[in-house]
Amino acid sequence: MTGTEARYEERSAQPRVEQLPLAHLSIELGHLYKEDFAGGIEQFRRHFLQVRPYVAAARERLADVLGPKRTPRVSTCFMIDDYFDTFDDPPAAVIGELVQAAGENDLTIDYIAREAGCARAGEVSPAELILDRLVADPPAGTDGVWPPPQESGWLTNGDRPPGTSSRPAMSSNTGWRPPVENARNRHSIFVAVEIFSEEDGGRLWSCPYLAAVWQLMRLGMLRHHGRPVAPPRQATDGLLASWAEMPAVLQLNAAAEPFTAYRTHSVLARRFLNIETAVGIVLSQVAVDEEVRLQVAKRAAGEGFALPEELVERIAYVFDGDATRVL
Repeated sequence: MTGTEARYEERSAQPRVEQLPLAHLSIELGHLYKEDFAGGIEQFRRHFLQVRPYVAAARERLADVLGPKRTPRVSTCFMIDDYFDTFDDPPAAVIGELVQAAGENDLTIDYIAREAGCARAGEVSPAELILDRLVADPPAGTDGVWPPPQESGWLTNGDRPPGTSSRPAMSSNTGWRPPVENARNRHSIFVAVEIFSEEDGGRLWSCPYLAAVWQLMRLGMLRHHGRPVAPPRQATDGLLASWAEMPAVLQLNAAAEPFTAYRTHSVLARRFLNIETAVGIVLSQVAVDEEVRLQVAKRAAGEGFALPEELVERIAYVFDGDATRVL
């Protein structure tokens, strides 16, 4: 066999990387915990009333970017946290009140997602897929001897997490050294993110880490053997009967624009600010599939739609007050 033949066989054995439909923008209308549901539909009404102007502003901004000759493609989604707690009510009851309250405020929820679906979606674990693609950013001037995040369960944006030392054990200088942010701007903002812990029942993923997986799902960056991970499924009565039967992403609006998008926009309460800061740390250290990255970049360029190279620059937020306790 010639060298050329060998290379051809190796290439042909690789799975084809499927493309996904892409909206211009995915808008997250909120994030619901079990305790937030206790307030009932009145709480949801207050929530969507507060969210509505931010959604309108995001749509208007996109329309201005695209210009009058192009039609914006925008989809909306809502995240329900069923990973850290379980709901007593079935999905149909929870989702029904959300949809009604949104509609009363002239908002449509196109897709509902389960946070547990970021940990496992059918036979695939999106969280594990991303864990394998984490490439920790070593501090400048070091040899990268920190334990990898796959072992330690931690990611940082700099040198020397609190309580540790990168100096040799026999160093004569054992005084306190502050942590240092990589690529700092004069002063450091050091962040250490726990991405998982080991529990009796196995690995427990952290909220910031699952939120980072959620952003990657919305950006269309996840593949498993070349195939999309957790594609949306159309809502049916059977899928709404129990949380166990509900897919990771449920499509409520049959006429919706694609779930995955070039950019994301999330409207959240200020209580999520630290979590989303940690999301940025995680996303900045994910090495996404190169073919997927090039596919999306090429399609955006073909549409004349500006797309930053860095994933973290493709996501935007509005952080508002926490009066409704459901934002």
